[in-house]
Order: sequence, then C-alpha cells, then structure tokens
Amino acid sequence: MTSTVAVPTVWELKPGEQVERKQLHATYGGRTQGGIGPSAKTPNVMIFTDPIAGEKHGYYDDWMPDGTFHYSGEGQYGDQRMLSGNASILNHKAEGRALRVFRGARGFVTYLGEFAIDDERPWYEADAPETGDGPLRKVIVFRLRPVDIGTEAHEPRTKLGHLLETAPRPIQNIPVEQQLTEKTFVDPNREPYEAERRESKLVLGFSDYLRSKGHQVTRQQIFPKGETRPLYTDLYDEQLNLLVEAKGSVTRENVRMAIGQLADYSRFVKGVTRAILLPSKPRADLLDLALSQGCEIIWPEGKTYACTDSEIVR
Repeated sequence: MTSTVAVPTVWELKPGEQVERKQLHATYGGRTQGGIGPSAKTPNVMIFTDPIAGEKHGYYDDWMPDGTFHYSGEGQYGDQRMLSGNASILNHKAEGRALRVFRGARGFVTYLGEFAIDDERPWYEADAPETGDGPLRKVIVFRLRPVDIGTEAHEPRTKLGHLLETAPRPIQNIPVEQQLTEKTFVDPNREPYEAERRESKLVLGFSDYLRSKGHQVTRQQIFPKGETRPLYTDLYDEQLNLLVEAKGSVTRENVRMAIGQLADYSRFVKGVTRAILLPSKPRADLLDLALSQGCEIIWPEGKTYACTDSEIVR
C-alpha cells in the first residue's frame, strides 16, 4: 500500500481580484467564518477585514501613516490574547505561512495581497468595546507590511488614520466647541450619555465666563508616545495655566475619576493648576479628597463661579 503526500495548492489570486469566500476556503483551506483563518491545507493564513463595519466599533483596519496595514486581532469578549488566530499571525514566518489579506468578510471578497508582520514593531495594544457595545477591553493590533509588488501603501482612509496623518505630536490646541472625546475613536458607535451632555454644557458655560474676562480658552488633543488613540482635555486657560476636567454630577466616583484624568493629562501639560468643574458644590469630604490630591474644585454660583482657590475665578 502506497501513501499519497498532498502537494500544497499554488496560490493563484492576484491583488485586486475578487473571489467568493466559500470557494476560497474550498481551494486553499482555512476557517469559513471569522476574521482570521489559518489553513491546515495550504501554507497560508487568511485575514478578512470589513473597515466600514469595523470603524463603527473602534477597529481601524486599514493603511496608517506609518506605511503599514493595521489589523485588529480576534476575540469578541474580554482582553484579547496572543492565542489561536492571533498567534498564527504573529508566528506566520516561523511557521512558513503567508499572510493573505482580504477586504470583506462574507460573500465575494477582494484580495489585497500577501503581507508579512513588521519585524521591528509587530503589534501594539489599544482599547475597543466588546461585541454588542459592551465594556472597553484590550485589543491586539498587528502592523503588516506588503510583500506583493502589486500591493502598495496608500493614504489612510479611516477617521483615525486621517487624524494620525495630520495631528502634530504630542499636543495640539483645539477649540473648546470641537466636541471630540476619547470615546470618539475608542467607541465611536456609542451615543453620548446624559452625564456627558451635562459635562459639555458645563464646559461651554465656564469657557464663556472665562472669555468674558478676556481669557483665551482651548482644549488639548494629546498623543502619548506609543499610543494611537488621542486623549482630550476638557478645558485649558492659557492665562491662568488652568487645566479643567468637568463632571456632570457631584459623586465620589466622578471626583475620583476626574482626579485620575487630571493626573494623566498633567503628565503632558506641565506645571498647570488642576481643577474639577462640577455642577454644584460637593460635600466636605469630596472637597478634602480633591484638595488632598492637588486639585481645586470649581462650581457655578449664580451668574458667576466659586472655587476652592478664589484667585482662579475672581
């Protein structure tokens, strides 16, 4: 009895060609569902991306200004780990497999070409919501470089790609009225909570008050080193060197959160007075909490504002 050794199927698709996904897997193997399909039949790992659907949920699978194709890993719930399909991307060179990237996930898909994981910076971590607009969790994002001559990097097409291409690093002043938040790029499909609407109203009211006194008021867009999603401060008064974080209700949780956010932002906006803007004066223990962490508290009082440091709003 003689055994037959299967000869791997030669890859015949060219960049730009379309193929029905069902037929693709019948020919080359790999999983018929999901975003990553390592094949046991041929030395390939098939990768599928749906940029329009993905961007709504905080996945920006496309070319980025660094000249690589960014691709979000698999895992719909909880922090993603370097297992299964994710590991097959990371280890494809050692395993002798080619990465084959397709645009589309169902029906007919378009072959973008063969890619290889970037040797110097193969992947990074970012935040994105769980499937079904669940809580934020860690996702893995791979950096892929084209191998095929017919596959070349092009201008970014996602909202995040455009921002990374044009934003100076690490800090840029933007108008207070520009309603961007950190959730804009992390969880873009989510509607603003009522508390966030109250925060926005507070910020606009306080900025009008400061401008009436001749102050220049902006916000900051911050890109920490190594991060691909921006941070946004609520308000910055250049004349007072005042950095403000607003919260829509006077609770311990909100005061704690604001203290942490101001600590984060002030790593980049140096030497500022940090202040929490609240809709009313908080109870004594919350005032003590903020002051113990070097944060002032500001709140509306009639047509003006009160503050734990009277010099700020005089």
